[in-house]
Amino acid sequence: MEKENIAVGLDIGTTKIVAMIGKKNEYGKLEILGVGKSKSLGVARGVVNNITQTIQSIQQAVLEAENNSGYKINDVVVGIAGQHIRSIQHTDYVIRTNPEEVISGRDIQLLIDQVNKLAMLPGEEIIHVLPQEFKIDGQSEIKEPIGMYGGRLEASFHVVVGQASSIRNVGRCIQSSGIELSGLTLEPLASADAVLSQEEKEAGVALIDIGGGTTDLAIFKDGIIRHTAVVPFGGNVITDDIKEGCSIIEKQAELLKVKFGSAWPGENKDNEIVSIPGLRGRDPKEISLKNLSKIIHARVVEIIEQVFTEIKAYGHEDPRKKLIAGIVLTGGGSQLKHIKQLVEYITGMDTRIGYPNEHLAGNSGEEISSPLFATAVGLVMNSIENNSNSAYKIELKEVTQEVPKQNIQQPVFEPKEEEVSNEVIVEEKPEPETTESKIRRSFFDRYVDKIKDFLDNAE
Repeated sequence: MEKENIAVGLDIGTTKIVAMIGKKNEYGKLEILGVGKSKSLGVARGVVNNITQTIQSIQQAVLEAENNSGYKINDVVVGIAGQHIRSIQHTDYVIRTNPEEVISGRDIQLLIDQVNKLAMLPGEEIIHVLPQEFKIDGQSEIKEPIGMYGGRLEASFHVVVGQASSIRNVGRCIQSSGIELSGLTLEPLASADAVLSQEEKEAGVALIDIGGGTTDLAIFKDGIIRHTAVVPFGGNVITDDIKEGCSIIEKQAELLKVKFGSAWPGENKDNEIVSIPGLRGRDPKEISLKNLSKIIHARVVEIIEQVFTEIKAYGHEDPRKKLIAGIVLTGGGSQLKHIKQLVEYITGMDTRIGYPNEHLAGNSGEEISSPLFATAVGLVMNSIENNSNSAYKIELKEVTQEVPKQNIQQPVFEPKEEEVSNEVIVEEKPEPETTESKIRRSFFDRYVDKIKDFLDNAE
């Protein structure tokens, strides 16, 4: 029996925590086996600020995913975001000892290791080292150097840096929830995997993921990641503005935003009014929809302008760096009415809403293919790429417990018992790594090991 490659992604967001279990089906599409969702209580602006509450939320989401799928989760790939994330461009080179030998993965690994030793600001750590383009003996614009000859191997890198303490706090939460951390991925990169096509990445595209606490940006050009940034504003700030501006409680503000909110104030007539029940015997409040959309519009414009500043910082106005595919909006905030039109108006770039359904199997529910779950779907895809086996089926165990009870007809049940127990053994045996581990992977493994060592020593 061939072993299933079950992958698990855990999206620790500011408003929700999502645990998603999936596998690749025979058509190479992602089949979602189970999803668990819980309200995120200990996270603010993408950063853990209450370990106990975050652990409880993670356990709740994991348990729900396990119950929905019938699988037990061992380890997860986790998304990292937060206002502490920044990215830098860096160029480095190595002189090869034997130019007569072809360049191998080992040479590239050597170069990546060198970049990992870069001196960072105090308290910062490198999360990703992503090679962009290579140069061999002065010959530039080489995308795949393996198999070529050369003495000097040079590369430009996109280096993503984050606050070490924030990353370790996430590691601590996962370990305390009773599961292992198998990998870390920058959330905008995970979302990009889920909603962008290869053609868009080649043409040049900016992915804007509007979450609850942060808005993440990832820019691709010529199929390569060029710029990443995290803006510390998201949907929650809009809700807060509505709460303050209309003098209502947060729950009502969120409902108002989702049901009646619009990013374009021109479409509401002056006489459109929503009545909101008052608190404990007080009179109901009447709120004008035009005022509501003015409040939302002001904040959304601020968020988009900040993101557009980052797109300009990448150099979008340079004809060679032009983003032909424009902007793709995803995340919960992208579901706000008329936000697409507003983004096009502010930036002058073509815009579409990104749904993760391109990579999902046809039988996936409507809810999973919503932009809300883009990051979680991307994390599961990332976990599959690592050839991980992050969960095993629990139904089989129940069967083995039931079989011994049937003592009367021993001969009839013996082969079944053997067959079942074999299946369980096969399910739990760790899978040998057959595929050649990718460069990005080996770095992750060492990085995750570093976090585990830190957590173990801390105990």
